Amino acid sequence: MTIFYLIRHGEPDWHTYKPLNLKGNGRDLVPLTAEGERQVQAAAGDSRLKDAGLILSSPYTRAMQTAAILSRRLDLELKVEYDLREWQPDLTFEYDSEERMRELRDDYNRSGGAYPDGERRLWESRSALLRRINGVLERYSDRGKVIVAGHGTLFGTLIGRADIALAEIVEYDPEADAE
Repeated sequence: MTIFYLIRHGEPDWHTYKPLNLKGNGRDLVPLTAEGERQVQAAAGDSRLKDAGLILSSPYTRAMQTAAILSRRLDLELKVEYDLREWQPDLTFEYDSEERMRELRDDYNRSGGAYPDGERRLWESRSALLRRINGVLERYSDRGKVIVAGHGTLFGTLIGRADIALAEIVEYDPEADAE
């Protein structure tokens, strides 16, 4: 049995991408702020992370930076898993503003993450998101204790919470969740 310790990335520096007018997932390249780095340093001292055997990370910069800090502090191997990326608000990767991203997220939330009957949306469905994150976790289900650095909506969908704080650690036991 494996217990996963989901840690949301630290505070991202959104100001780094705004002057570049990046579209879609270009905004996923932002690093952590100095405060975000401090948040993760503090989280690295959490006793629940002791004796973990591996760190998995989303490929987005803020999550990889979070995982790198944890890896250095805990002296653990780090693997990047593409399917740990954040929920996709626009599967065409064309959204061009935070306002548009919020509109898509609000539509996702109003719909409960499911496309209305007979309709398609730009955003990734809840079922598709869960399929990809569970696919990753299943591959590491024999590792005992695994740290996973990722994102609020991704983890929130998995555990049924929308309020995961920056650098918060949440224990996730897939076997207990299946009951």
